[in-house]
Amino acid sequence: MRRVIITEIEDYFAKGCGRCARFATSNCSTRRWTAGLVELRRLCREAGLTEAVKWGHPCYMHAGCNIAIIGALRDDFRLSFFNAALMHDPQGVLERQGPNTRIPDMFRFTDSAQAAAMAETITAYLKEAMGYAEAGLRPPKDHSEIDLPDELLDALGADLELAEAFHQLSPGRRKSYVINLSSAKTSATRIARITKFRPKILAGKGANEQ
Repeated sequence: MRRVIITEIEDYFAKGCGRCARFATSNCSTRRWTAGLVELRRLCREAGLTEAVKWGHPCYMHAGCNIAIIGALRDDFRLSFFNAALMHDPQGVLERQGPNTRIPDMFRFTDSAQAAAMAETITAYLKEAMGYAEAGLRPPKDHSEIDLPDELLDALGADLELAEAFHQLSPGRRKSYVINLSSAKTSATRIARITKFRPKILAGKGANEQ
């Protein structure tokens, strides 16, 4: 099935993200976690975040910055933060997206009722992240790693499968994507290239490999 690029927020909650053949079927992951996803949406909106669709998912913004994004998989659903390295996480509730993720950056839920049960904590973390956006703060760069373009960082933060595949690439292959993306003159071009490169990254290839 051809991937569907959703542009309307309601389509995500009614049909899914459009990335697989389960889109708009009763087997879509979003259908399994409907109540929890709706609760996360309510909390984000009530916190004062602006709602948008990015990478086929509900993305929540403040002060011109991406704050958090909602996602659903077969075994869980989650609320992931974009600049999680700034978060203090006093309750130790944030989890890593995967074994190759350096910073714990998400609330992960395995029961739809968990989102409502953690509403106060979720709201507090959202407010913390919004404060950093208002202050114009970004996480300090890890100079042991090659600097990734902002568009690629956002894409990796929004797409667990892509993030895991990218971090498993050799340093040289990762660098090939950074060089290619850095040569683009506009953000829109970089975003388009990331979408085009996704199958290659998932296949473990570099930007210049066939």
